[in-house]
Amino acid sequence: MTNQQRYDPLNDYLFYKVMGEKGDEIQLLGFINAVLGKTGDDRFTAVEIIEDKSFSPKVIGDKASTLDVRAVLQSRTRVNIEVQIRNQNNMDRRSLFYWSKEYSESLKAGQDYRELPDVIAINIVNFDFPPVRNFHTRFQLREEYDRDLVLTGALEIHFINMVQYRKQRKKKILDNPLCRWLAWLDASSPPGLIAEVVKMDTAIETANERMVYVTGDKEAIRTYERRLMGLSDYNSSMNYAREEGHRQGHEEGRSEERQRLLEMLEQGLPVEEIKRRLKQ
Repeated sequence: MTNQQRYDPLNDYLFYKVMGEKGDEIQLLGFINAVLGKTGDDRFTAVEIIEDKSFSPKVIGDKASTLDVRAVLQSRTRVNIEVQIRNQNNMDRRSLFYWSKEYSESLKAGQDYRELPDVIAINIVNFDFPPVRNFHTRFQLREEYDRDLVLTGALEIHFINMVQYRKQRKKKILDNPLCRWLAWLDASSPPGLIAEVVKMDTAIETANERMVYVTGDKEAIRTYERRLMGLSDYNSSMNYAREEGHRQGHEEGRSEERQRLLEMLEQGLPVEEIKRRLKQ
């Protein structure tokens, strides 16, 4: 039995533990090169991981906390990788915000703007975004009428749409490095497919070994489960908010209560606490 049958590599905590800590450079570099389509002599060969996460119970349980992977390539290009399981209908602006934060914070006081690095944002989403058939989309700053004219290479944002990937998985061939990675990252992949891509790719094999090591630690599994519970609590709150909002939408004079509901949801309060406060 493979480890991927038991644990989801797209759980952002596990993804960070496998790809975003010191010592994870081999698999992270392999994944980045696969996303960027770098092969042969064109591949990036070195990466420095920016390790800046603390896994306190508060952080793990907070729906708003971001467990992104941050790194710097040998070209000084900075990379930010985020996994998003739930659709909050803000992924376009959210990604641009995190890209801009990485970009602007790279410039120290007194430095020339020309020293700002290129920043690549990679978003792995487990919902259907953007609304196109391609499972991999790439955005840059281009001139509207002359599509070959790029304003600057400083901005590059990628989306990996796992929903579209699964729809097309049978059509994809394993000599595509990105497809191999997505097969490994997809918890629904057949065990035989996972075993095949692990054999084909040294970086994926290293990631798989790291996953086995991490999930062999009881404390790591408890943290993984707390992260899942945080997601479940958030989904419950969202479902309750939608149902309550629909009910209140048919009543008059309830705008103040609807506003209270939205504020409590934004605060990330558990559904039971929201119910209790609305009854007061």
